[in-house]
Amino acid sequence: MTDTHDLAELQQRLVDFAAARRWEPFHTPKNLAAALSVEASELLEIFQWLTPEQSVAVMDGDDDADRVRDEVADVLAYLLQFCAVLDIDVLAALAAKIDRNELRFPVSGPAEDGVSGHDHPSKE
Repeated sequence: MTDTHDLAELQQRLVDFAAARRWEPFHTPKNLAAALSVEASELLEIFQWLTPEQSVAVMDGDDDADRVRDEVADVLAYLLQFCAVLDIDVLAALAAKIDRNELRFPVSGPAEDGVSGHDHPSKE
């Protein structure tokens, strides 16, 4: 890790960046949600044809690691801009979602393989 950055500060920088370029009319919730989806797809594209083992090692190569970091940054940037436009406190929203998930998916006894698959959301 490098410098510690304040999330609110970075979010404000994104808002200021867009305002300085007069992009606010284009930063509607619909457009930002679409841009977020596109950037998430670009992140997925990096992993599309990798084996599970290759995907775990993706940060070992400089080129792939740079691409992953860039796409993660793009996804986060659009999410923060989306939240700014709709006045969503992203950290409060995340904390509330984790609270709901802890209630929805209580910890049960470990399965034979150490994973309680019957509680996993992908198994619903």
